Amino acid sequence: MPGCSTHSANRTLQRALRVLCVVFASALLWAGGPAGQGAIAAEDLSNASCLSCHDGKKEKLETKDDEGEMRPLLVIDPGKYAKAVHAKMECIACHKEIVDAKAPHEKKAGAPKANCIQCHADLWAAAQKEGKANEKPRLGVVVQNIEAYKQSFHAKPSKGEKQPRAVCKDCHDTHFFDVPPAGSEARKGPWRLEVPERCAEKCHEDGLEDWSESVHGQLVVEKEDPKGAICIDCHTSHAIAGTGSNAFKLKITGGCGSCHEENYGSYSDTYHGKVNTLGYSYTAKCHDCHGSHNILKVEDENSKVHPDNVLGTCRQCHSKKEGRHEATTGYATFSPHANAHDFKRYPQVWIAARFMIALLAGVFIFFWTHSALWYYREYKDRKEARSRPHVRTEDLPNLQGKQVRRFGPVARLAHLVFALSVMTLVLTGMAVSYADTHWAKAVMGVLGGPQIAGLVHRTSATIMLGIFVVHLVWLVVHLWKIRKTFRWFGPDSLVPSWQDLKDIIGMFKWFFGKGPKPLFDRWTYWERFDYWAVFWGVAVIGGSGLMLAFPTYVAAVLPGWVLNVAGLVHGEEAFLAAVFLFTVHFFNNHFRPEKLPPPDVVMFTGSMAIEEFRREHPLQYRRMVESGELEKYLVDAPSGPMARGSKLLGIALLVVGLLLLVLVITGFLREYLA
Repeated sequence: MPGCSTHSANRTLQRALRVLCVVFASALLWAGGPAGQGAIAAEDLSNASCLSCHDGKKEKLETKDDEGEMRPLLVIDPGKYAKAVHAKMECIACHKEIVDAKAPHEKKAGAPKANCIQCHADLWAAAQKEGKANEKPRLGVVVQNIEAYKQSFHAKPSKGEKQPRAVCKDCHDTHFFDVPPAGSEARKGPWRLEVPERCAEKCHEDGLEDWSESVHGQLVVEKEDPKGAICIDCHTSHAIAGTGSNAFKLKITGGCGSCHEENYGSYSDTYHGKVNTLGYSYTAKCHDCHGSHNILKVEDENSKVHPDNVLGTCRQCHSKKEGRHEATTGYATFSPHANAHDFKRYPQVWIAARFMIALLAGVFIFFWTHSALWYYREYKDRKEARSRPHVRTEDLPNLQGKQVRRFGPVARLAHLVFALSVMTLVLTGMAVSYADTHWAKAVMGVLGGPQIAGLVHRTSATIMLGIFVVHLVWLVVHLWKIRKTFRWFGPDSLVPSWQDLKDIIGMFKWFFGKGPKPLFDRWTYWERFDYWAVFWGVAVIGGSGLMLAFPTYVAAVLPGWVLNVAGLVHGEEAFLAAVFLFTVHFFNNHFRPEKLPPPDVVMFTGSMAIEEFRREHPLQYRRMVESGELEKYLVDAPSGPMARGSKLLGIALLVVGLLLLVLVITGFLREYLA
């Protein structure tokens, strides 16, 4: 059957062809080697597939970089990668351009390159959208770091360049990234000790060399002590600023202070530190004196603050080259870290501090108690209508509308200018003393900075000292003219006498209802105190201020610790003067029940109503009546405009004084109670 034979032959031929195809295909696969394997695995883009080439176990492989040059294939250690924070991610999650597992890869054109910032931002946006942001706090920290980086020095290109100075992968190994969380014990381990090497690896070799020889570097490198300061402690990790920027200069001292708290506190008490706290970067900071990366111990002869080198360090700023007076040997013995609590190292400062504390406590306890008791007694007497004159007035001539002249025009003008200069001194001086308050920074902003504020301060001080000197000259000339009739301890003299002590005792008896209120002559004991307090204040505040204004001249003849004492005394005495003026002085003259409503304008008009005069100074009134001199001192009451102007001026000065008092007290409380 020919048909059957033909059909059988055809089937035999088909089988043979199938076998041949299988054999041929097998031969091709066997001969194809890796290429054949790549074809089979063309769609296998798992991490295991990637690591089959990138684990570094095969012969050395090369690929082309972005510029077409051959480079070694990136080797990924599977063990390290498995411990990294990104271990659960697929390689192609970042390498989106890889679409096959062939060697070399055929990359997808136009695919976005791996971008750390965009990836984390997208993840955070998704977490927020899903309401899961609280579940991913570490991702939130990463996003904060990204924002800090965007504003940092690293994110900005160098001059003439288009690329940032540093990107994520320069500091973080993208495949083995595993930074321990802040505050964790792991953060204090090997990771921290490796940071300096990472910073130096690509960029900061010189800085690493200097740092390694420093007191900080030796602690880390030689002793492997994580407490030693490393790069990120001073420069931060992401919010890195250029070291020449004001932002960095202002922040770096606080970085030092986070470890060196005591020295930072003493530095902050100096003028250098106060200006820095106010937000101005032109004064000396830690690194100006101690160095930056190459900080050495004081006893190291190469240290910038070694006794043999410290004068040269001071002259970096305090020299004729910088437009200042040349620092002297004595100037270099000034201590920028003098501590008023350390008697052993700074005995002079310790003694001065204790003296000022005792002075402040004594003055305030006595006079605030005096004022409180006085207010209580006057209020009680007025309430009980027990106020009465201490001299007979019914036989006196009718002097209605007349006033008694107390102060001449020169004295009144001097008082006004003196008061304005003192208030200006308080504002500009206390803004520096309490530099960490918001109001101090606002004042400096309005004035244009500490340098202009300093000019205003010294100008006001010159005016105050000028008035004081003129008064002294006038006083000497006046006393010489009346030397034959002047009684040093008489009623017209401002020199304290035993009568003042008797009056003080009498006042306290009156306060407690044990006797009548003393009768006063021309000057009361509190007026004499106010007068001589100016002498004390000008001598102490003015004298110490002159020392601080001309430190190189002072240090040319006196040791540097004198400047430390001068700075302490200047500030404490100024605080005493300001608080005393705006509490005790204001009370005595404006806020006693008998003086209400304020202000008392006698220092502006020069005269006071005769009824008030004979109530306040009955003994002088009696003397003037008996001697017939009263009419010589009688003047007409001030005109309406003069009276209203004096009232407005007095109110304005009271408001300014009380506002200054509030600022000073808030600064004091913030400094000593914070």
